[in-house]
Amino acid sequence: MHADDAARTPAGSPTGAPAPEAPRTRPPLPVTLRELRDSDLPTLYEDHLDPESNRMAAFTPAEPADWETYRARWARLSADPAVVMRVIAGPDGEPVGQAAVFGPPEERSVTYRVRRAHWGRGVATAALRQLLDLVPERPLHARAACDNAASLRVLRRCGFVVTGTETNHAPARGAEIDEHLLLLEA
Repeated sequence: MHADDAARTPAGSPTGAPAPEAPRTRPPLPVTLRELRDSDLPTLYEDHLDPESNRMAAFTPAEPADWETYRARWARLSADPAVVMRVIAGPDGEPVGQAAVFGPPEERSVTYRVRRAHWGRGVATAALRQLLDLVPERPLHARAACDNAASLRVLRRCGFVVTGTETNHAPARGAEIDEHLLLLEA
């Protein structure tokens, strides 16, 4: 899928007030980024099928349950030199999500996804910070559904600023929704 301060504008707020911090209910989970292994795909595919995760992400396929399409997409992305894709690995090395930078030089974007069992543990923030260290080029873009407060917090913590809003069709929700456009400059 991405450091709050008073100059950052939170989702839907024209005032520039800082976004409230969500209380963390579980201890942080230490994570690292690593290369994708073929053995990771079944676990990541399982996440790809999670309805609540898809609803939060919003801009996922309407019909995600096609293993061959999923596997072919990963193969294509893995082979693309413009894509920096990493598995977010937990302390045991097992995948707890994925993070990537993709797109042409003038529109490079970040994306990330964390397994629902690990939501609220600082995984996305830690992974995105590591990804931003790995890919130092700027600017970088991001998008997040306006109602996805957790992802917007992650992006702001990592220095992204909301630059606009668009309404687009969200296949996972089967509806038009608003999404924030975010930018991380040098």
